[in-house]
Amino acid sequence: MNTKLKCLLLDDELPGLTYLKMLCEQIPELEIVKTFNNPQKLLSDIPELEFDLLISDIEMPGMDGLHLAEMLNDKLVIFCTAYKEYAADAFNIDAVDYITKPVKLERLQKAVSKALERFEKPDTAKKFIQLNTDRGKTLLYFNQIQYIKTAVSDSRDKTVLLADGSFLNLKNVKFDTLLNELPEADFCRINKKEIIAVKAIKFFNHNEIVLHHIEENNKNTTLLLSETYRSDFLKKVKL
Repeated sequence: MNTKLKCLLLDDELPGLTYLKMLCEQIPELEIVKTFNNPQKLLSDIPELEFDLLISDIEMPGMDGLHLAEMLNDKLVIFCTAYKEYAADAFNIDAVDYITKPVKLERLQKAVSKALERFEKPDTAKKFIQLNTDRGKTLLYFNQIQYIKTAVSDSRDKTVLLADGSFLNLKNVKFDTLLNELPEADFCRINKKEIIAVKAIKFFNHNEIVLHHIEENNKNTTLLLSETYRSDFLKKVKL
């Protein structure tokens, strides 16, 4: 594979940045364009830089890596951090991968391979499915789905929460059918009655998942993580 990803490196701690650069130099698919130890400096240099991928720390003075990544339109991002608690936020902004320090070469290589795959096939993946709803046929785009649950009115139907906060009622469709169509890495069944999008997760523990979605009572949607589906869920969000 001859494709090389043009890469920026960001870590406010110089020893960490030096170590990360050393690892990246051992990965043939990477071309290091520039290294930074200051997120504001990186942001100011962006107009003059040509790059495909940012490998960044998260907790840094002045601006964290999550907010910086949101400002980089259509650029691939891999986070390398000492903190596990930002994983859900990282996936919510569609990060390629999330690596906890100390970073190992094999783990970084795996993340770069994922970035390369996404870089080479940005538009070939299917982005929607056509389904029947109570209002007729619809094109349900994967990136708009927050979660899918069994409809209250009829267990054969499914209710979808969309990114804009609206709901859509899917007629007579099984969870197995939906799971076969949805991108496997981005969606997970968490109990007998619900599927969630990984990017919709705000927090999770052994038994519960809290979504970014705010309900009418001003509280975040909280869902049950059942024992049957726990192992598969944890693999999907594995750090």
